[in-house]
Amino acid sequence: MLRSVPIDRLAGLDGSGQGLSERDAAARAATYGRNLILEAAPKGWGDLARQTLKDPMLWFLLGTSVLFALVGQAGECVILLVAVLPLVGMDAYLHRRTRASTEGLSSRLASSATVVRESVRSTVDATQLVPGDLVVVAAGEAFPADGLVVGGQRMQADESALTGESFPVRKVALGRWPLDASQLRIDGASWGLAGTRLLTGEAQMRVVYTGGETLYGEIAQSASRGLQARTPLQAAVGQLVVVLIVGAVLLCLTLAWVRWRQGHGLLDALISALTLAVAALPEEFPVVLTFFLGVGVYRLARRQALVRRAVVVENIGRVTCICSDKTGTITEGRLRLGHRAVADEVDPEFLLQLAAAASRRETGDPMDVAILDALPQPPWETVATFPFTEDRRRETGIVRRDGRLIAAVKGAPETVLGQCGLGAQALRAWQERVDGFADTGHKVIACAWRELDTGGDWAGGEPDRGFRAAGLLCFEDPVRAGAAEALRTCRAAGIRVIMVTGDHTRTALAVAREIGLGDADPCVIDGAQMHERLERGDASVLREVDVVARAVPANKLALVRALKESGEIVAVTGDGVNDVPALQAADVGIAMGGRGTRSAREVAAIVLLDDSFRSIVHAIAEGRQLFTNLQLSFQYLLMIHLPLVLTAALIPLAGSPVLYLPVHVVWLELIIHPTALLVFQELPDGARLAPVRRAAQVRFFGKAQWVAIALVAAWVTGVVTLSFLRGLEQGFDVEHARTIALLALSSASAGITAGLTGLRTRAARTTVAATLVLSFLLVQTPWLAPLLHLKELDPDDWALALGGGVVACLLAGLPSRWRRPGAPRLARAG
Repeated sequence: MLRSVPIDRLAGLDGSGQGLSERDAAARAATYGRNLILEAAPKGWGDLARQTLKDPMLWFLLGTSVLFALVGQAGECVILLVAVLPLVGMDAYLHRRTRASTEGLSSRLASSATVVRESVRSTVDATQLVPGDLVVVAAGEAFPADGLVVGGQRMQADESALTGESFPVRKVALGRWPLDASQLRIDGASWGLAGTRLLTGEAQMRVVYTGGETLYGEIAQSASRGLQARTPLQAAVGQLVVVLIVGAVLLCLTLAWVRWRQGHGLLDALISALTLAVAALPEEFPVVLTFFLGVGVYRLARRQALVRRAVVVENIGRVTCICSDKTGTITEGRLRLGHRAVADEVDPEFLLQLAAAASRRETGDPMDVAILDALPQPPWETVATFPFTEDRRRETGIVRRDGRLIAAVKGAPETVLGQCGLGAQALRAWQERVDGFADTGHKVIACAWRELDTGGDWAGGEPDRGFRAAGLLCFEDPVRAGAAEALRTCRAAGIRVIMVTGDHTRTALAVAREIGLGDADPCVIDGAQMHERLERGDASVLREVDVVARAVPANKLALVRALKESGEIVAVTGDGVNDVPALQAADVGIAMGGRGTRSAREVAAIVLLDDSFRSIVHAIAEGRQLFTNLQLSFQYLLMIHLPLVLTAALIPLAGSPVLYLPVHVVWLELIIHPTALLVFQELPDGARLAPVRRAAQVRFFGKAQWVAIALVAAWVTGVVTLSFLRGLEQGFDVEHARTIALLALSSASAGITAGLTGLRTRAARTTVAATLVLSFLLVQTPWLAPLLHLKELDPDDWALALGGGVVACLLAGLPSRWRRPGAPRLARAG
């Protein structure tokens, strides 16, 4: 990847080892500013309070709880105050997460740097670096800014957290640059990047970009500015609550005015209005939403998926496209010796011993470590070592074994094989084997050997000819167990998977074929080419692409935004700092918990504790089931609350006595609350993932569900009203008529619960039975009924109430019977 360098940043410098003077450094600091990645996030309780007080739901709950307290309904007041706590906690958590994300990004930067100024090396705070500074980076240290590598040998850098490259990246020192050019374009091999770490060697780097202008700084600023939009579920619940609140307020005011105008007195009007308010204010909806999200978080945690933002559990159930990082997500993110290709009459174990003879663990080179891990006890004595350099592209070891002196060399195949004196045909044969392994995503080195002196004496010097080819060692970043199976599950469900990686096209293509991406014939496109096509408005690339290779953070972010604009619900998986912008922009950001960087984990909405791609499928299934459970719970609330509010308002408005007293509303709430919270907690079917449904507009309820809600609400309202009026017309007192109406509403609650759940779960069966038993005890117990202003009922009264509940059960179950073939169904639990 080529990156531009404005030549004015290197004005007066010729690429030599000359450093800045203190005067020049001060002038450049005034021009370019300090090397700060981003400003610190606001801290303190004051900022937290300001953010929390912006939530209108908090004001609604607090105001309603005060209203309940004033009318003596302490229980309802407590419920609302408890509901405030998770809202405040969630605001505090999100506030802390934003600050922690910034701190996590900053933690990967170098805190100090060795800089050459006035021809003297000194250690300074990394924030004091300016463009033009010459810094020295030792093995194990992080690059403190973005710049050009102008000196050093045997340099390898770990850029996996920033670019997605799984293998160590060799760095090549850049020579002098042309002084008459207005702009340079330098290959990535000669760049040092802030936030990446030098593994081997010592690098001299000329600083070009600092602070927010570095690639790392751009990523960090993207993370700090990113805002998560409200999900459709939040918006739908918010709109529903607003509608119900407005309707409840209007009904309460109307009822109070009508009762007062009817001559019932101010006290009756006030009691009627407050009782209606107790029944009509929709405090259950935010409580149920918070509770269900908490249950979803717990279930996902048991599936090894840690949810950092509870409401995203709903979004993941609607995911239609997954943009997956390769390194550390689909693959394990570590080098492993995968294959040995030996020459004739060469033992595979001897090939490995030769490679180990030319390897050193102290270099920290992951390839050397992988070789030595495969051969823990070398059977020789090391005499001399000639280290790897970029010019020689090989490493030679001189070892003594069984009285013989052997030279072993490993390195780039073209270099090592060139020392073996092979003929053209033999070289072509070896090159074909090298290309074959490279095409399957392997990193290939060659090994060779020769005996120096059978007498055991050696004059010194590195031999460079007369070697015998021993074979090839092929290293791979293995695919995670279960990744291919999870991909097949996603494809069967109609969920697209796009692999995005910073690796070379051939490596990405090999991994894609191994896991079956794109039906084993994946379409691979270079990240820069994809970005260019998207900027031209060519959206066809979104339909074609299976793999994006050589991708930089800007490419991945552009892909996510384009997919969202095309209507996809996008989940992004990743583990590195390079994934942060896309994780932030996605509908669902999923980070790896094991190998993932802290920045990725803090920004992501979900962290996979086991780093398993399969957990994503489980999380999607849990999210879908959560949404279904919420739909059922809200259906129940609407089916039972609408009749409750309508009968509480219409009967007094018609001039009849008040139907419900406050104690009756409390009784009904004791039935409604546990039912809404505990009954609709079905588990997902683990056998398969149902096909995803793409819709232009997401609706919380479908047409069939709205029809069922309307039918049930109308039926129950009619049954309760007729039961009350029948009791009055037959000469019964008001308490008897109220008892019939309350029993009809309680029976309807049991019937609705049975219809929505099919009584498949133990919780549903228990709740329905408990509702009916409780109603029987409250009504038919002689000493208890009068305390609640109730009267014992006759069998025909019970038949009327229970019959109404049975019809409500049938009507509530209509959507499940109308469900089209192949649509997802609820699984049994308990």
